[in-house]
Amino acid sequence: MSELRDTAAPVLASVLPTTTAPDFDNSTTRSAVAQALLKQGDPARRRKDIFMRCLVYAAFALAMIPLISLLYTVIVNGVPHLSWNFLFTSMRGVFGGMPYGGIYHAVLGTVLITLGATIISVPIGLLTAVYLVEYGSGPLARATTFFVDVMTGIPSIVAGLFSFSLFALILGPGVRIGIAASVALSVLMIPVVVRSCEEMLRLVPNELREAAYALGVPKWLTIVKVVLRTSVAGLSTSVLLAIARVIGETAPILITAGFADSINANLFEGRMMTLPVFIYFQYQQGLAACQPAAILAGTCVPDIRFMRAWAAALTLVFIVMVLNLLGRLVSKAFAPKVA
Repeated sequence: MSELRDTAAPVLASVLPTTTAPDFDNSTTRSAVAQALLKQGDPARRRKDIFMRCLVYAAFALAMIPLISLLYTVIVNGVPHLSWNFLFTSMRGVFGGMPYGGIYHAVLGTVLITLGATIISVPIGLLTAVYLVEYGSGPLARATTFFVDVMTGIPSIVAGLFSFSLFALILGPGVRIGIAASVALSVLMIPVVVRSCEEMLRLVPNELREAAYALGVPKWLTIVKVVLRTSVAGLSTSVLLAIARVIGETAPILITAGFADSINANLFEGRMMTLPVFIYFQYQQGLAACQPAAILAGTCVPDIRFMRAWAAALTLVFIVMVLNLLGRLVSKAFAPKVA
């Protein structure tokens, strides 16, 4: 730090007019020192700085191109068919190129199955993260961390096969119910919740724990009243991001819950439809075979299935966006306030 003061003091004095000695331990002052030294440096260093800035901006623009293209394509193709009738009707009794039907049953199935997966995975993932941060220091903790890392890379279809096999042993072969899909999604959610919550808990300063212990507070009460309450903003965001991660899965739900055209609000009985599976089946069926007279009369639309798929995709993107925005709002609302 003394070398920084000796080198930067003359330069900083000419750039920052101050009446008192600059505080070199302050981050703002250090940033000003770096900028001042860069301006006073040789032209080659300035050229390198400009080149790296341009490279970073170009990488950012290149990363944004696929996202903007995806959003533009989904919006342009999905908005024309999006309507209240489409959002609040099911596909019951709709076949061929009939310009009717909607995604209400798929939205309901998506919400219920994801809610079931959240109820299963959040307590398990959060308690596992608490154990790893507050108690884990031996072979069991290392083994748990290893298996969590392994579960993070499991393909989604493997989770679906696991859940299907589990419920086939319990309820018999060929069973298709919503709770099986929730279990499959929970297998994918648990490692995400564990890892993200673990990082949030490690950010809690140890001074808060030590202060609670000094006051005679038991360890479990310190975790509940101090650690969890301090990190509640990060924990809420982690859970919402994990939900957004699994809400678009198709393969495990297709294996465990199947598909249906009617509304089913019971996770423990019957097949259920979700938005990703709905999109898959609409695209798989392709163009509808329509007679010219039916096309002219408007009772048959050849590309109606593609239109439904794009509108359902836009709805799914909107739901994921709402979850991410909700996570930011929760994080902002529960974040520690600094006076």
